[in-house]
Amino acid sequence: MASIFSKNLIITLLFGISICSGMVAQDAGSDFWNRVRYGGNLGLNFSTGYTAIQVAPQAIYQVNPYVGVGVGLNGSYVKRNFDNRNGFNDGLDFTSTILGGSFIGIFQPIREIQLSSDFELLNVNRNFEDDQFLDDNYWVPALFLGAGYSNGPVVIGVRYDVLFNEDRSIYRNGLQPFVRVLF
Repeated sequence: MASIFSKNLIITLLFGISICSGMVAQDAGSDFWNRVRYGGNLGLNFSTGYTAIQVAPQAIYQVNPYVGVGVGLNGSYVKRNFDNRNGFNDGLDFTSTILGGSFIGIFQPIREIQLSSDFELLNVNRNFEDDQFLDDNYWVPALFLGAGYSNGPVVIGVRYDVLFNEDRSIYRNGLQPFVRVLF
């Protein structure tokens, strides 16, 4: 099962790269780097017994005024450690590292509306401090379809993961608000 999944992942990645390269090769006369837009996410959350850090850069190649394709990386680290504070320990102290990438497609039929699709594949590694819970390491895919209001480089919208799996997803539910900024 894992080897079939690995082969499918490699084929999907190669297919996506070949599509992106083909689009760039068709427009070889233009200045490639003037069409690339950068953006992403940076998240930090600190509180008593809890730390979360996320870095998720993106690069989008603007094929024409309506269509953009690109890639993104996603890395996050979470640590939850309550150390029996006030006699409370639910046994759920853990560290989690999540690493992966995504293919991104955006379509802007009019200036104010942006439609998007993001295929994301993440490796989740969770290590629990309590031996009653098993450590976990697995891959989880997500395919987000979204729509948003665009105002210059900022897009505010909502996206839905059509592959959402309540037991495996790193997200609380399939529907998520988003803010995308590309420069």
